[in-house]
Amino acid sequence: MFSIIQAAGWPIWPLIASSILALALVIERFVSLKTSKIAPPTLLGEVLALTRQTVPGPDVVNQLESNSALGEVLASGLRALNANPRCSEDELRSCMEGTGRRVAHRLERYLNALATIASAAPLMGLFGTVVGMIEIFGSQPAGTTGGNPAELAHGISVALYNTAFGLIVAIPSLIFWRYFRGRVDEYLLTLELSSEHLARHLNNLRK
Repeated sequence: MFSIIQAAGWPIWPLIASSILALALVIERFVSLKTSKIAPPTLLGEVLALTRQTVPGPDVVNQLESNSALGEVLASGLRALNANPRCSEDELRSCMEGTGRRVAHRLERYLNALATIASAAPLMGLFGTVVGMIEIFGSQPAGTTGGNPAELAHGISVALYNTAFGLIVAIPSLIFWRYFRGRVDEYLLTLELSSEHLARHLNNLRK
């Protein structure tokens, strides 16, 4: 592996740094976007059952808020109702929407960085290719038809290795970005539908 890095020359080092960063982002997103941390499947049902008779107190609401991202959104609605029992359904929805936007921003964290790596890696590989081509032409003395074979081989290796490594970094980064983007969109839809359900439930509870 080290011999490949040597053959690729100095342009490959930004690609190596990008690959390490992309791997760290992928691992972080896998850990942070677990279903149990974002939208536990049974949480909405538990909250609806808990609020069937009355709105729970601050201690229960605080516990719900720390449960997950979905719990944070639902807890904001319950907290608004505890603070003002006469708040309208629109105010209740607005409160949960505001919390939902903060949660959405948190869920989308680092996705732009991963997308940037996926877009920039082929360009960095192309840059390495250009450097290799420059070395190839620079190794040929002016007015001659031949060149130093070792220098020609080095220039070709720099060009090809950087092109290949740029694609190796870009393709998985793009795949994981698309995967996480879809997962976040699915979570956001779940949060939106759950908050709508709770808002209707709480409004019916007060009637």
